[in-house]
This record gives sequence, structure tokens and C-alpha cells, in this order.
Amino acid sequence: MKKLLILIGLISIATLYAFNAESDKRFGKGKDPKDIDRKVDSVLALMTLDEKIGQMVQYNGSWDVTGPATGTDNKKKLENLKKGLVGSMLNVTSVKNTREAQRIIMENSRLKIPLIFAYDVIHGYQTMFPVPLGESASWDLELMEKTARVAARETAASGVHWTFAPMMDVSRDARWGRIMEGAGEDPYLNSKIAVARINGFQGEDLSDPLTIAACAKHFAGYGFAEGGRDYNTVNIGLHELHNSILPPFKAAADAGVATFMNSFNEIDGVPATASKYLQRDLLKGKWGWDGFIVSDWGSIAELIPHGVAADKKQAAEMAVKAGSDMDMEGGAYESSLRELVENGEVEEALIDNSVKRILRLKFELGLFDDPYKYFDEELEKKELYSEANQQVALEAAKKSIVLLKNEADILPVKKGVRNIAVIGPLADDKDSPLGNWRAHAVENSAVSVLEGIRNHAPEGVKVSYAKGAELSTGKRGFLDPMSINKTDRSGFAEAVKLAGEADLVFLVVGEDAYQTGEGRSQTDIGFAGVQDELIEQVTGANSNVVMLLMNGRPMDITASSEKVSAILETWLLGSQHGNAVAEVVFGKYNPSGKLPVSFPRNVGQEPLYYNQKNTGRPSGGEQVTWSHYTDSRRDALYPFGYGLSYTDFEYGEISLDKNEFSKDGKITASIEVTNTGDVAGEEVVQLYLRDFIGSITRPVKELKAFQKVELQPGQTKKLSFTIDEEMISYFTRNKKWEAEAGEFKLFIGGNSVDLKETGFEYK
Repeated sequence: MKKLLILIGLISIATLYAFNAESDKRFGKGKDPKDIDRKVDSVLALMTLDEKIGQMVQYNGSWDVTGPATGTDNKKKLENLKKGLVGSMLNVTSVKNTREAQRIIMENSRLKIPLIFAYDVIHGYQTMFPVPLGESASWDLELMEKTARVAARETAASGVHWTFAPMMDVSRDARWGRIMEGAGEDPYLNSKIAVARINGFQGEDLSDPLTIAACAKHFAGYGFAEGGRDYNTVNIGLHELHNSILPPFKAAADAGVATFMNSFNEIDGVPATASKYLQRDLLKGKWGWDGFIVSDWGSIAELIPHGVAADKKQAAEMAVKAGSDMDMEGGAYESSLRELVENGEVEEALIDNSVKRILRLKFELGLFDDPYKYFDEELEKKELYSEANQQVALEAAKKSIVLLKNEADILPVKKGVRNIAVIGPLADDKDSPLGNWRAHAVENSAVSVLEGIRNHAPEGVKVSYAKGAELSTGKRGFLDPMSINKTDRSGFAEAVKLAGEADLVFLVVGEDAYQTGEGRSQTDIGFAGVQDELIEQVTGANSNVVMLLMNGRPMDITASSEKVSAILETWLLGSQHGNAVAEVVFGKYNPSGKLPVSFPRNVGQEPLYYNQKNTGRPSGGEQVTWSHYTDSRRDALYPFGYGLSYTDFEYGEISLDKNEFSKDGKITASIEVTNTGDVAGEEVVQLYLRDFIGSITRPVKELKAFQKVELQPGQTKKLSFTIDEEMISYFTRNKKWEAEAGEFKLFIGGNSVDLKETGFEYK
């Protein structure tokens, strides 16, 4: 029956469906992409201008597609669907709903071009993994590819073809709420993680019904918003754009990411959505990328409030000429493109180019072969929240935890501890661990910290609980600052009593799930409400306090870090949060996470990042006139790449096979790392470079490579890294990527501060 629905279209379209599906593969293995291009051209030749423009329109599923459309806007959307004037829908999920929306197109439209369904699957679909910033702390690329693969399976099984992820915005400002969505402050780490996640989502073959198309976002500069305020202006130079922001996007394009999404911000006065330089000249031109660009929500229409377009017609003209292919809920393309083409203001060739890109992805997904291939309700039941997926979620959660402090080796919990108090407003929270951007996660479905501690505590150990304080007196999310609890301390007494009676206290504090995410920028990145007072009271009653920090951004924990014996950065770890934390604190898993972003001493340091410039006055001794603060140190409380273990790792000296190289040459750098402790552990061995003299100013150090290695007690491993021309290249004053001759310093170590060093020369 499904094939018959296709064949009722034009004979020429039906003929296309008969082509061998093996030619629809995106990622090679002997398949010729020209086969898809021929199919795309055949479809395009049959399309009217209105049908072409329709492919460039994406609607939000703002009504129940299985029932009658209500409201004028939704009725219009339904009519346009029937006419085949819509290319994609977002936020239509589940096999039932996506099948019905596809049926509307296939049974009513002239050409029966299938819809592509999209959804924000940021760190899981129903099984939740750590928020992306947290998972990035694992520095485990295979793990991140695996979690993206699981998310893709759940998503595809629910009838959705396309995710708006991964976000690869380099972000250095903890005030920015969306910092939780990316991989932190470093371009190289972001690049590696972006490719891992893209490979996980897309697999080796987009026609596989358990893969989905990925989307590289936000192109570009979104993470550099002034003041850390979402949607705000970005002011950067061309060199910073290319050296700090674009590398992850270039890596994504090279990896074959299916789509890009442009960003809300402007750069140097030009909104990214209208940037021909970024989209048409660089991405589609110089980089030779063949996918399509979708706007962010309404960002084409937002060219009007930006002040560069007078109305939707002008906004549509600017965006399409710049290279934006699909209008997400902006209403500009559907209302204006036809008139613009007919008046000669926009060439139809630009429309054709965008439509070709969109159709190509639909062929790659296999939708022309079978528009209903993703709609299997039995598969949906089997894939969602399976036990196998929960095991991957547990693995990811454990590997994302970072041990920041461990005085007197208080962790893991010693055998003599018989009475544990679990205290804090987030201790028994089963919802916050799911994080923001939680897709189809079931509310309150996560394992809480309290549950995890009780699940894993040794027999005979008493576990007591006191909430201590409420984070909010109103609805979840702190959208209204007036709802933050600043006065209710009624739970302090019980918490202090339990703390005083306990051998060990787990103090669970931090942020509600909705304090980070889109639109959740903050000027204060400390503990909200009365948490600081609770910390003071509890640590006053017991000196053996372990802080379990739950959060989606770097926080100002300077004062509290001095009061507690140990700190575990647990982020918002997803479905298995509590079990992962418990396995770490009871020594069933040795923490191996490293920070992907610097933790400040106070919010006044933001934006803060390790790969800063030296400046002309890097130090001044006793002088006042040098680059520093008079009321605070300028370095991080906990630096990029930092993370402790239950064992110790000793680094030998760096050895080079030669001290200089030239074009097409290379140097091999080697170092021995020894586990000098009593338990097995994993260490992330990090390599940084400093280019002393450049045609433009260069950072004091830059991450260029890393390896994660597991070592048994007493074991030594020799690790080697290759330094070549590509590694030392950057976007120079010549406005191109190239290596410049000169002296370099090479650093290797366990974080961006504690490093062995040597030097070499490039001639």
C-alpha cells in the first residue's frame, strides 16, 4: 500500500523511486553521489515556483496533526501541507503523529515530496545523557559517538529524521545560559567532540532507518555574545572568527554533516542569517559543503528588529541571497519569495540551489524510496528507554564526573563510615538531573542522588536525608527572580542536626535544570537563594563534607570550596544521575573527567578562558600598571583540563625525535606516564603549543592533541604525538591558514596549568 501511495504521483516521479536505494548513500562505500544529483534534478524540473518555495518552508507542529486544525494560522498550515507547499516540520514527534503528517502530504499534494521531520535532540530523546557540557568533561570521543548513536536510534524510532544538534559554539562566558549545550571554551576540543557526535547521529549511511541527520549550529559566533546575554551583539575580528569560532564548523563540514543552522547574533553589524560571507562565500563556496542551511527559529524575520530589513520581503531577499536555504517559522520565504522572483529581485537559480540541497537530503534519508520507512510503532516501543540505553546512560554519566577536590582522600567513602547524611535542595530531585533541552524525557524519571546513595551504600550503613532548603518558592525554572527562595530557612535545623550526627555528609547543591539553557543568561553564577547559608551551617556542624555540585555552567564556588573537604562536579547527568554519582563516591568507579571550561574565582572574571593572549603587559612585579585585577587573582579557580583521580599520575620528561622540522616534515613527541597510586585509573594526557612570534598575536597556549589512557597501579605507558605543519597552522595576517616559521614551546600534562615543557623550531 505504501508503494501504491507513491505511484499515484506523476510517472516520472515514480520512476525515480525505482532507482536502486543503494545509490542513496551519503558516505561512500562505492556509491556515486551523482545518482542522487540526477534524481534531484529530475524532481526539480517538475516543480512550480510555489512548490520550490514550499520546500524552503519549515512549520512548527503547533496543532494535533491527527485531529482537525484549529485557529486561522493552523488551518492555513494544513492547507499548505495538502498543497505540497511545506518542506519540513519541527516538533512533530511519535510514529503516530509523523505518519499522519506525512500522509497528508502523500495523499493530497501534486508531487508528493515527503516531509522531513526535525526535533531538538540535544542530549537524548527519552533516555537522557549528561548535558553536552557535562558529557564533554569525559574527553571520551568514542563515548560521545555512542550516546549520539543511542539518541539517534530513539529519535528515528519515533518518526523523526533530523536533529538540531550538535551545538559547537565555542563559549567562554559562564553567564551565557547556552554554555551547557556545547563543549566549552576550546576550539580543538569542540571540533573533536562535534565530529564524534555527528558520526553518532548520522552513522555510515543516512538511509539506515536508525540514523538521523545532524545539524551544525549556530553558524557563527553565538557563544561570544556580549555580557553573556543570549541573542546579544557579537563584536569580534576576522582573525578571532577564523581561529577561535570557525574550526569546529569546518570540522563538521569536512565530516559530512547534513545541515547547518545559522545563529541569532550579528557579527560586526551583519546578522549571521544575512551574512553572505559566512554562508555562501565561505561554507558553500570555499569549504565546498553541499548540505543545506536552516535558519534558527524566526531568525530571518528577526532581521527586521535587527534593523537591517524594513519588512519580511526585504528580510527574505537578504537571507536567500546570503545563502539561508530554509526558513524556520519565520514566515518570510512563503510570504515574499514568489514576488521577489517575479519582480526580478531574486534569481530563480538561487531558489533552485536551495531546493536541490533540501531534496538531496531527503533522497539520502531514503524518504523518496519509502516516505513511511521511519514509522514502525513496534520499533518505537522497543527502542525508547530500553535497558541497553540505560546502561549507556550510566556509562556516560560516570565518565562525565570531575573530581575537583579531595582533601585527605576523603573519597572514596572509607569502610569506617557507618552514618551518612544526604543534605541539600537537589538531593532528592528526580527532575533536575534530566537537564534543560530534555526532548521527550519523562518528568521526574531520573535517579536522584539520594536514591543512588541508598542503592549503592554498603550493608549496615545508615543513610539519612534532609532537604535543608527550597531553591524556589514558585514554578521550576527561576524565570521569575522573585520566586527564588531568599527567606525560608526552616529546614536548616534538621539539616544541621543530621550533619552533626553523621560520619560523612553529602551536600547536594547547585542549579535547577532550567537555570541554564536558551534564554537563561545570568549575571550571578553563584548559588541561588539561601544555599550559601546552608553550606555555612552544614560545614559548621561537620568537617567531613563532600559537595556534590549539580549545574549546567561553571559556577562561582570559591567561598564554598574552602569549607568542604571534597567537591565532585556532577553536572546534570541525565537518567542515571544518582547511580553514577554513587558508583563514584563508593569507589566502584574511579573518576576520570576533566573540565572542558574554566571555573572562575568570581563572575567579574568572565569571560574566562585558558588560551588567552599574553598582552603587552603580562606581568609587573610590584607595579600596578600591568594586566591584572587589584581585588582578585586573574587565573581560574579550577582551570581548563583539570580533574583529579583516586590515584596519582606521574609524568616523565618530554622527548623529541628531533628539535626542528620544515614543510612536509614532522616531529614525534613522546612522554611516559605512570600510575603511582594503588588503584587503576584513566588519565587524559593533554598536549598544548605556544607559538612565540606570529604575524598576529598568539595565545599563551593552545590545546592541539589529547589521549585518554588507562593505567593499572604501577604501570607506565609511553605516549607519542605527531607535530606537523597542520598542527601549527592558523589563520594568519595573510588571511589564510598557514604555518609560519619560528620557535614553539610544547607542553604535555594532565591539565592546562600543570605541564612538562620543551621547545622546537619550524623552519
